[in-house]
Amino acid sequence: MTPQLTERIRLRQEEQQGRTGISLALGNFDGLHRGHASVLAAAKAQAQALGLTPGALLFDEHPKLVLCGEAPPLLMTAKEKREKLEDAGFCVLTLPFRKTKDLSPAAFLSLLETAYGVRALSCGGNYRFGKDAAGTADTLRELCAQYGMTLTVVPDAMYKGERISSTRIRRAIEDGDMADANAMLLFPFSYCLPVVAGDKRGRTLGFPTLNQVFPSELIRPRAGVYASVAAFGGERYPSVTNVGTRPTVGGDGFYSETHIFGFSGDLYGRQVEVTLLQFLRDERKFRDLAALRAAMENDAATAKEVLHRNGQTAEAAGESGFL
Repeated sequence: MTPQLTERIRLRQEEQQGRTGISLALGNFDGLHRGHASVLAAAKAQAQALGLTPGALLFDEHPKLVLCGEAPPLLMTAKEKREKLEDAGFCVLTLPFRKTKDLSPAAFLSLLETAYGVRALSCGGNYRFGKDAAGTADTLRELCAQYGMTLTVVPDAMYKGERISSTRIRRAIEDGDMADANAMLLFPFSYCLPVVAGDKRGRTLGFPTLNQVFPSELIRPRAGVYASVAAFGGERYPSVTNVGTRPTVGGDGFYSETHIFGFSGDLYGRQVEVTLLQFLRDERKFRDLAALRAAMENDAATAKEVLHRNGQTAEAAGESGFL
């Protein structure tokens, strides 16, 4: 545990002293986008006004996985989501979805109050809950009045005239439209995965890469080359990243290969966060390794130019601010 994290925990414990009950933000919080920020900010404002602890509700499984047998690809791993919420000062309440999905709206609210001490709630206007998603924001208003709870229903967050949603962000990432995806997200789209041993082909070509394998549940960006930033050890480094199936050399998975400008070192086994900032070109198969090397040289030059032109330094690619 770093000294910085220890200090944040100490300050958070002091802040929560004397508080009884929770002001709970309701939602799926897939990816933590700007619509979620409004709901979370409302929970935090209610907590401050009423002397409560701000909290966020998560489920242990994606509801669509249980109800439909298939869940949409994740924008962020569960571990990353929890860490970001906790770093922002929220206690995270995780409920077992299979055990609570058949509760009526009234029973669900009763559970939150009696078992977890929830005294205030916040949600978006399209929030649904309870068995068969029968509960709406209007249902919540009626129930909160009965239970003496405070409720804040926040308006939709908009981007380019449309409501921000996780579905819309996933579509942008799959299209390689990182500008729109990152504008809607609270944090630029990234993935933090362990570095695995590769075939060291990039090293022989003069472009050593850190190799990562996308887990099946994580969203897969449009296959191709991106201007990027890699982060580890508390530092951020400008880089260029190829994501895809590596058609020139062959592969049986979906990979991320990142070349960090001016860096040399062994990162095998380390968790490295890669942030994709701008799509540069589609992945393609080259006739030979010489053609691949020429393309890598061009990609590196283009990525450096893009990062410099847009002011996307290693620092600028960090967190955009959360509540």
